[in-house]
Amino acid sequence: MTLTGKTRLTDSSQAFSRSTTQTQAKKLRHKLLGGSLTLLAGSGLVGVTNLVYNVVTARLLGPTGFAHATAVYTLLMLASAITLSFQVVCAKYVASHETADEKASIFAALHLRAWVAGIALGLLLFVFNRVLMAYLNLPDQVLISLLALGTAFYIPLGVRRGYIQGVHAFGALAINFMLEGVVRLGGAYLLIQLGLGVKGAVLASVIAVIASYFAAKPSPGLRSLGPQLIPISFGEGLQAIVFFSGQVVINNFDIVLVKHFFASDEAGIYAAVSLVGRLVNMCAWSVVNTMFPVSAAARSSDREARPVLFWSLGMVFLILSVLILGLWAIPSFLWRILFGSHFELGNYGGLAALLILYAVTTGIYSLSSVMITYEMSRKIANTSWAQLAFSGALVLGICVFHQTLRQVIFVQLVLMVILLVTVALPLLRREIAPPEDVRTYARLSIVRSLHEQEVIAEFLRSEFHHPEFAEYRQDFGHLVRKPDLKSPRENALRRALLFLRRGAMWRELPEDTRWFQVELRRSGLSRIRFFPRAQWRRVAEGSFYVTDMIECLRIKWEEAPDDEFFRKLDRITNSVQDSLVNPTVLLIGVDDRSPLTILDGNHRMAAAMLAQPPAELESFQFICGLSAAMTRCCWYRTNVNTLSRYLTNLLRHVFYDPETDIGRFQESDS
Repeated sequence: MTLTGKTRLTDSSQAFSRSTTQTQAKKLRHKLLGGSLTLLAGSGLVGVTNLVYNVVTARLLGPTGFAHATAVYTLLMLASAITLSFQVVCAKYVASHETADEKASIFAALHLRAWVAGIALGLLLFVFNRVLMAYLNLPDQVLISLLALGTAFYIPLGVRRGYIQGVHAFGALAINFMLEGVVRLGGAYLLIQLGLGVKGAVLASVIAVIASYFAAKPSPGLRSLGPQLIPISFGEGLQAIVFFSGQVVINNFDIVLVKHFFASDEAGIYAAVSLVGRLVNMCAWSVVNTMFPVSAAARSSDREARPVLFWSLGMVFLILSVLILGLWAIPSFLWRILFGSHFELGNYGGLAALLILYAVTTGIYSLSSVMITYEMSRKIANTSWAQLAFSGALVLGICVFHQTLRQVIFVQLVLMVILLVTVALPLLRREIAPPEDVRTYARLSIVRSLHEQEVIAEFLRSEFHHPEFAEYRQDFGHLVRKPDLKSPRENALRRALLFLRRGAMWRELPEDTRWFQVELRRSGLSRIRFFPRAQWRRVAEGSFYVTDMIECLRIKWEEAPDDEFFRKLDRITNSVQDSLVNPTVLLIGVDDRSPLTILDGNHRMAAAMLAQPPAELESFQFICGLSAAMTRCCWYRTNVNTLSRYLTNLLRHVFYDPETDIGRFQESDS
């Protein structure tokens, strides 16, 4: 009996399917990484451009004028809830359809609707011109009129960018973002120098939006806009509106409220602080803009898209760490040099402290955004409504607590931490823990009942070759090889020996567990699962059932035949063949019709099943522990509750030392 990584699958169709899944997963990771790096590079340049723009306008306009310009621009950002809603729906539908005609139909339908929405919102802003001017303490109605014009173009721009995003043309998308930033910077400098002041800064933003709209061609691959072929789900649009409404309020409405509650010079200082939030959010969204269409395109399997989520979270966390560390390293006097002496903070301990606090707050929120948009790419996500509720709480919190600028930021920080926990726990629990299995099987064939002492003796025999037992083999080897199950002293000693290595595992088993020797035929393998430990997670494709895992192992072995994990399986195969390892496999389950999980013997079972020809099941002895409370055991079902129980038990027995019990037995023998 030999084990080889070049063994052919008995079912060639399964092999092809799994190989295709793995190849597709690698392509998704490459698209995510490549697209994110492209957009991150573009976002970095846009971020630098925006920083220069804000520094230039802050120095040219002073705190009061800068506060006016930022307030108007923030209103445009609030309108981006609709812009980004159109963008994300367009990107999702374009990414999930194959043909050019389908993509053209989606674009045509959404582009028309976006223009209707843009014109309607622009007219609404124009009508309420005086109201908005009074609330924000603005000096001129023309500022809101310019905003209305920019909004009319800004919403259709979202559809054009959504198409480019949906066809994974991330380079073109990055260039379009950079164009908007460059035009805004150059236009603002020129128009302010010409004497237009705040109007010039706002007009520059409007010109940048219009230029970006015409530059964002709906290409490549879109030559004609035919009749609508693909119906657009109302639920998708509602989900996007809910999400981006919450997002733009969280990211921007604090600036509007500060402009209302604080004096113009303090509002200008806060506008300068909020720049870092825009930079953090922009960099995080370079990852999200890539993740969304890549995840949406993986329609065949959630397992296929799952790595996209964790890669995205990792990249966003890395970006945020670098940015926050960079802000911390910049001396305070450099900020004063950049923005000018008008931006001194007298009562706030320096601009740098507020910048870092604001960056941390925005960073925590960015991690929540990644999780919410991942769910949106896969399905209709209820977490969007949770975010909308938190955005309302943020507005209410700032309205109540706004004695100082620092207090305003602390309100946001507390709420964003709570939002992250609210969003993360359900999603990560579902992604990390395997779903509950409700399948039932034929009754187990029970050979005989077993006492716990006999099970411990068999378990210890399997473990006794490990280094932890090296100093005890000479004294107690005979108790393991030829156990006297009628001796209370030997039973207690074997239990203490087992607890040297497996105490934490054994204590998790329910106290009422009943043990049986059972007989398994090859058809019964379909009910057996490997426990999802780290090394098994690495090779699994979402399912830990033996029959599924063996096929995954065969494929991955062909890809990495020199991997230490597979070399270990190869060594175990020969040991199983020569009867050099304990043939006992321990299983646990709820009852005699439930799925069974291997508690001990994962490697032996895998090696035997991978061998050619596979080992006969008759060469193994199967011992099964059954308890209705087994679902509370983390070895049988891994979730937040069972892991919490495991950690509690670890703390409860942290001072227990099995070597003390073993030492007493040694003293009694001497």
